[in-house]
Amino acid sequence: MDNYYPKAILAKKIEILILEESTEILMGNMRQQAMLCIVALSQVNPPFRLSQKLDLVNVGVSSLFSLPPIMPSLYRRDNASLYLQTVQALDDMLQALVMDGMNPNMLILQHFLEIILPWSSLSDKVHEQMRALGTISRLLRFICSFPELSHMEEFSMSGKLMSIFGLFCMDCNHEISKEASEALHYLFKILVLQRSVKQKTETILKDLQKHFHGAWLASLQDLTLFFKKYLTPEERADMIMVSMEAMTNTSRHDISAASKMLKMILKYTIPEIGKVPEIIQYIYYHMNSITETTAQKTIKKILYLLSQYYTDEVILTLLKIEDQSQKGVCRPWEILASFPKGYEMIMDYLLQRLTPHQRSKDQEPRHRTEISPLIATRAIHELLLEPSRRMEVQSFFSSLFMALLFQISFLVVEVDTEISQDQQHIAECVDPISSTVEALKTLMRSSGYGDYVSSIQRHGGWWLLVNPERHYDGVTVLARSLVINNCWHNRPLFSSIIRFLQDPDCKNHLTALVFLTELLQCPDVAALVDDFTTHILANWFKSEEPAIVKPLLQMLEVFAKHENMVRRLRILQPYVLNYCYSSNSDIVLETLLVLKNLLSHLTWRHSSSFLIQLTFTLVPFFEEVSEHLRLAAFEIYESLLAKVKKRGLVFPLKHQILNLLVPLVLHLRDVNTDVALICRSALCHTAAMLGWSKLKAVFAEKDVWNILGALLEQETNKALWFLKQCVALFKSPQVPIRWAAVWFAGQIIQTLDLEEIDEIEEAYTALRHMQRDSDPMVSCLTTQTVYILEAKKKLLLAKAPTSCFCRRRPQRHYF
Repeated sequence: MDNYYPKAILAKKIEILILEESTEILMGNMRQQAMLCIVALSQVNPPFRLSQKLDLVNVGVSSLFSLPPIMPSLYRRDNASLYLQTVQALDDMLQALVMDGMNPNMLILQHFLEIILPWSSLSDKVHEQMRALGTISRLLRFICSFPELSHMEEFSMSGKLMSIFGLFCMDCNHEISKEASEALHYLFKILVLQRSVKQKTETILKDLQKHFHGAWLASLQDLTLFFKKYLTPEERADMIMVSMEAMTNTSRHDISAASKMLKMILKYTIPEIGKVPEIIQYIYYHMNSITETTAQKTIKKILYLLSQYYTDEVILTLLKIEDQSQKGVCRPWEILASFPKGYEMIMDYLLQRLTPHQRSKDQEPRHRTEISPLIATRAIHELLLEPSRRMEVQSFFSSLFMALLFQISFLVVEVDTEISQDQQHIAECVDPISSTVEALKTLMRSSGYGDYVSSIQRHGGWWLLVNPERHYDGVTVLARSLVINNCWHNRPLFSSIIRFLQDPDCKNHLTALVFLTELLQCPDVAALVDDFTTHILANWFKSEEPAIVKPLLQMLEVFAKHENMVRRLRILQPYVLNYCYSSNSDIVLETLLVLKNLLSHLTWRHSSSFLIQLTFTLVPFFEEVSEHLRLAAFEIYESLLAKVKKRGLVFPLKHQILNLLVPLVLHLRDVNTDVALICRSALCHTAAMLGWSKLKAVFAEKDVWNILGALLEQETNKALWFLKQCVALFKSPQVPIRWAAVWFAGQIIQTLDLEEIDEIEEAYTALRHMQRDSDPMVSCLTTQTVYILEAKKKLLLAKAPTSCFCRRRPQRHYF
């Protein structure tokens, strides 16, 4: 064609002819013939460019739709016929231009619809609305006749069209309603043909045909079905957006129609919806302009539903808007808080986001976007500021309180810097630590604990809490405030902590243990402790991390102060005694100091087994180089002896007390005078228990040498046992004690007979080894003692009787 006359130039001239036609009255068939020329031109090559098609459609639609209403009573019959022919010509032109080869092109259709739709949605003239809806309806009916459509996947106006047609289906004007219903029917038909399973297509089309030209309610019922099954998430969002835009209209009928349609499509479970941020933004900025009561309720319901199914996106969008605009334009948090069940659901979900480590490993995220704990904290803070839900706050106070406290610990101690890029701008608007602390304060105030917040402030608790070096002191102050004020939530808080500690891999366990140690001071909480709870705590006693051991040992002292918990100490005692064998000297010393304090709360009646076991555990510490450890061990032993009554002195405790007699006496020469004083007191307790009244006076007043002499004189039958104790002290790190041990060994040896001397080979070997002691005084004394032993043996051999019937001395044995 271009070889004869350029097609583009010819089309432009035809376009000018259409523009020159009057829009005041329909005269002649020039408009009609021009459109038919375009139809003919569309059949020859080269094809029209998209821009040319759009110009032609814009001109044709404007030229016809701008005509005044064609009333049969005012026009001759031939004029009415001319109008119908012109309408048909426009339909033919649109159908010809929408084609792309043998099939309609849905992207071209989308451009056409963008030109035609404003004549229906923006116009307030009935005849223009009818013409636009009728034209679209006939164009969709034409497209329905093709089994295949080009670029159907890119066609994105289905949701917008559904909403517009659905609203017009409820129009007061019957003709408009009818045209909209037909357009909606053909749109449904296209979606069924292109998006449904082929086996079901025929059945669905039959059901649609039943509602064709039916009541608008039937069309809306079909619309609900298609909204859920045939639209993409983004198209559903478009449908909701168009309906919400209608609610801002001044027409009460439009508002009512939009409310009815939104209620119907969102009546049951909500399907996947796209463009959630855009919907939330629209609600945020237009909520104040929607004044009609029904419309307000509908908008609130949409926000509520989206917050249920897309909590992360809703929260992120609201915070982003508030950071970028003036706060107070709208109160979306107030809307979210206005639904009691929804408020609880959102808070519960935010609580899960605040504690991601508590989620089950096989639990999949239910949302497309997941907010960070920091964003969750901000959202929780906003919701807590709403006064309408104070009662609901009580139900999740304990879990939310601990979650916020754990979050503060995590930020202060570990400093979490991992945050997604799309949430970075929100994080930059606030300080994470102060924001979380403020959320915790708000939680306490909204639960009626405003006085506690002030009390913690007076004691410097909030400052300590955000100080990395004193953070756990702040945790203690926080817990102590709850205990002192007898907080009603102490018991629920205890239960939350125990549930948390059941997970051996839980984070922030140190915060939980520090808080729990203080919380156990509350009598109501102490009454809740049972064997199950104690076994959970016992698992944490397996740790040797100093930071964890400290609160655990402090907790042990708390256990001993309450009657209910002291009975549970038997579960923890083996773990505590194991700390005495730790390779960490600080842990060992801390354990001994706690055991010392613990003894003041224990009774022989309830804790005899533990006290006996403790007696054996202390022995290695009596010869410790560290004066602190040695003193603590002797102090514990002295306190322990003070608790033992004579009637309770049974094996093996009596055996162990006798086995420690010589060490107690020799440690009267300890380099640490405090140890010497403790040992003298312990000796007096020992004498009292054993019924040694004479020795008790000696123990209280005499020096080491007199005590050893009196002891050997009274308890001669235990000489070999005492010797064995002396030999053990040969390894003492203290020179005075080694020297006294060798001296006493020599005194004992001089009381032995021949047969007993033959039984002390081990002692003899030890003495020969002590001749090489590093201290010259000890080695010298040892050498003298060895000579005495050898001389004693020779003397006894010389005096030994030859008769086997001689009288023999009673034999003494090692114990």
